[in-house]
This record gives sequence, structure tokens and C-alpha cells, in this order.
Amino acid sequence: MKTQRVLTGITTSGTPHLGNYVGAIRPTVRASRLAEVESFYFLADYHALIKVGEPARVQRSTLEIAATWLACGLDPDKVTFYRQSDIPEIPELTWLLTCVTGKGVLNRAHAYKASVDKNNAANADPDAGVTAGLFMYPVLMAADILMFNAHQVPVGRDQIQHIEMARDIAASFNHLYGEHFTLPEAAIEDHVATLPGLDGRKMSKSYDNTIPLFAPRDQLRKLIMGIVTDSRAPGEPKSTEGSALFQLYQAFASTEETAALAQAYADGMAWGDAKQVLFERLDQEIAPLRAVYDELIQEPERIERTLKAGAEKARAIATPFTARLRHAVGLRPLQAAATRTTSKANKIAAPTFKQYREQDGLFYFKLIDAQGALLLQSTGFAAPRDAAQAMARLQREGSAALEALATHIAMQGNAATVAAALRSFAEPQ
Repeated sequence: MKTQRVLTGITTSGTPHLGNYVGAIRPTVRASRLAEVESFYFLADYHALIKVGEPARVQRSTLEIAATWLACGLDPDKVTFYRQSDIPEIPELTWLLTCVTGKGVLNRAHAYKASVDKNNAANADPDAGVTAGLFMYPVLMAADILMFNAHQVPVGRDQIQHIEMARDIAASFNHLYGEHFTLPEAAIEDHVATLPGLDGRKMSKSYDNTIPLFAPRDQLRKLIMGIVTDSRAPGEPKSTEGSALFQLYQAFASTEETAALAQAYADGMAWGDAKQVLFERLDQEIAPLRAVYDELIQEPERIERTLKAGAEKARAIATPFTARLRHAVGLRPLQAAATRTTSKANKIAAPTFKQYREQDGLFYFKLIDAQGALLLQSTGFAAPRDAAQAMARLQREGSAALEALATHIAMQGNAATVAAALRSFAEPQ
């Protein structure tokens, strides 16, 4: 049974390189095979528009990244794999979240502050060159995450702030309109290696020092032979410390293979030989994937069908959830308002969930009906997140979730009344 939702996206702004593979693609493909995880993988093409003004590049990158994920083993039948721009509910949710997000929160976003600081250092207008897209980036990212109520989002440490902002935005919405969003957590990937590039610095498109993941064999060998090394001659012992060659090899090799290369360094291995060993080890892993990638890249219509099918799966969740959110904020059919009395004494209230903390330090929730009668009562949870996730599941799945959560809740009302109350969350009027 799937007990956890994990969501990952890659911005479609360039060609995947070895650093992307080791740092993001390979670990997420492995994680997608875990039986208890429901995985969402998307191509963040809306995000690409913030920093790429070349339409053909965005289109080509979308094709390349999609083909890369599939070639590396992502199974679209076992995950939800989609293109961000195929989900119209995401920009709609972005606006709903914008309306509960304080400008001060966005002022503190790292990317925006970095741009302002750069302008200030140049004695320019603080907002010169800063688009509303860059400023609103954290809200769009929050919408990506909250649309599918992801429990975890694998990120590097530089992205932790965005997850924290998504939590804050979700909490603000929940406070105003009821418990609709799960508060996501960042899954920090400290164990994932940061690969050096051709010049020894971090492999990055910004430094123009990348090795394309699926470069042809001859090009891959040429690039590796051009990696910068020191001047130590053949026969001289060489240190693995700070060696870009060794770090690249370690990211692909087994523990035994890595130890063998370290010994060869100590024995005075020539740099040319070390580069050849690295090339053979990289090509051993990448060549089978490259063959699949080369086939896929020639069949864009096949990838398009895969992404459209993934969008249908994603929208099966996003469309009804957005309908509930629209109802929650007051975007409702007008005829419903006409049937209601304006008298507060006769006003028909909806069932509501209440989350609270008791003196024992645990977190609880309850479901009460329009008259305040108790329908459901939870047991204590150690963390508010766990209580919120249980509530969200009841709202999302209705009576179907009662059995799965039986050890955490006790029905105080009769089964029919409780079922009707839960349907009010799943089926907006």
C-alpha cells in the first residue's frame, strides 16, 4: 500500500549532464521503485520561462529531459510522470496561494535577495532586471507541491527555504479555509555527490564545464581526456584529495573499484591512464542508457503520448481537488447562494475539522457537524504534521480512509452521518 507521496521536478532549461544524473536522476529513479512510495515526476517548463527566453531551447530541453528520465529507467506506468504546463490547475492554484502569501515572505526568498544585492552592489535600481516571475517563483513551486499534497520533496540544501515557504503558504491557506493541504517536508539529499566539472569546479551550466550525460562515446572520451589535472608526472604518487578524476570515478564505481584506483594513484599512475580508466567506467554504465535515449529522442511523438497519459493521471487528482479548493474560497455556483437564508440563526453550517494540542503535548483532531456535535475523534499524534496528514486523507478519500485509519480515530456519530459529513469535503456543492 502506498503510504507516502514524493514529488520531484527538473527545470527544462538545458541538456542533462553527468551532475544531473548522479545528483537527481539516478537517485530519483531508484526511489520510484519503492513499494510504499507514490511518486510524482514532472518537467518544470513553467519554471524554465523565468530564466530562459529561448522558446526552442525550452522545447528541446523538455524533450531531452523526458527522454533522459525514461532512458534511465523511470516507468511511467508505476509513477505519475507529466509536464507541468499540461496541468492547468497548477497556475490556478498558484493564484489562490498568491492571495494568502505575504509579500514580506517573498522578499526574503534567496533568489530574489541575491538579485537585489547584486543590483545594489552595482549601484543600480534594486529591482533592475527582476521579473515578477522570479519574485513569484516560490509560490509556483508551492503550487507544484501542494497540488498533489506531497509528503516529501527531495532537494539539496539550497532549496530548503522553498519547502519551508510552501509549508508556510499551506498553513496560511488551511487557517483561512480549513485543512486542505498536507504540510510538505524537505528530504535532504546530503549523501548525493556534487560532481566536479571539466575545470575542477562544481559541474554547472553556469561555468560551461559540464559533460553531457549522453554525449557520443568519442565525444565523452575527448571531454574526459581534457579534464584539468596537476603537473605530477607518471611514477609520482598522486593524491585523491581534490582530484576531479577520482571524484567522478567514485560516483560511478563500487567500493572495491574505488579502493583499487586510490591504490593506483598512490603507486604513481599516469594521468592519461587514470582518464582512460574513468572513461571506461563511465561508458560501462552510460552506454546502455545512451542506446535507449538515442532511440527515444528520435521518437518525440512517443514521448509526447507518454507525457499526455501522465497528465491525465495527474489531472484525475488535480481537477477534483481544485474544485474543492474553489468551493472553499467561495468560487461557487450562484444558485447555491440563492437557496441559503441570510439569517445567522438559520444559517446551515458545514461539518468542520478542528486540530488542536492537548496538555499531554500530543496533537489531536476532531470532526464536528453543523450543530457542533462530535462525529470523529482522533487519538494523539506526536507531530502536528501527522495529524494534518490524517485529516487530509479523510478529506481526500472520505469513508474509504476510515478503515485504514481505524487505529487513529474513533467514530462518535453513526456511520451514515459520518460518511455524509466526509462526502461534503470530497464533493463541493
